[in-house]
Amino acid sequence: MSVRLKICGITHPDDAQAAVDAGADLIGLNFVPGSPRLLDLKTAVAIAERVAGQVERVAVFRDALPDEVERVLRRVDLERVQLHGEESEEDVEAIDLPVIKAIRGADREAAERYPGTMLLLDHPTQGGGGGKVWDWKTASGLIERGHDVILAGGLDPNNVGATLGEFEDLLPWGVDVTTGVESAGNRKDPAKVAAFIEAVRKAEGGG
Repeated sequence: MSVRLKICGITHPDDAQAAVDAGADLIGLNFVPGSPRLLDLKTAVAIAERVAGQVERVAVFRDALPDEVERVLRRVDLERVQLHGEESEEDVEAIDLPVIKAIRGADREAAERYPGTMLLLDHPTQGGGGGKVWDWKTASGLIERGHDVILAGGLDPNNVGATLGEFEDLLPWGVDVTTGVESAGNRKDPAKVAAFIEAVRKAEGGG
């Protein structure tokens, strides 16, 4: 099965459409206060409507109150929720949509706290959105134990192919990119998005 491609931190409907046109499987819409990619509801609705039925739309939260999550989900049509903070297993189970739970690095103990939940593995110390490189290959142990994982943190068109090549036949469920395909103003660069996706597909084919 192909590695899924998630383009996160989409801030404009045109960027969402460009990601879809390039072959993205998921896009991330950021609702984390303080993030430079934080969306207001009007913009989030415009992005979600632009690519409805073409891609999985993922809402990204960090330690949000249940009322805040519900407020967004009432207004914006989405297929998944990503939790990027210290949320508990109970917090994950309280959400009706499928959840991606971010953890720091390939932390086996943390992974075991969320059985059956998709895991996004980000930088072990820097957290999300910083574009910092880490040793992604350490995720192999979690994949071997049956966890569905998405690699994130520091991936870009120049390193994602070699990174996937290190996993040989046991590939991650997906890869996630934010900073690595951006231009100025936190906008996505269509050429970088296309190059990232092309590099992943080439790596899958052993190229």
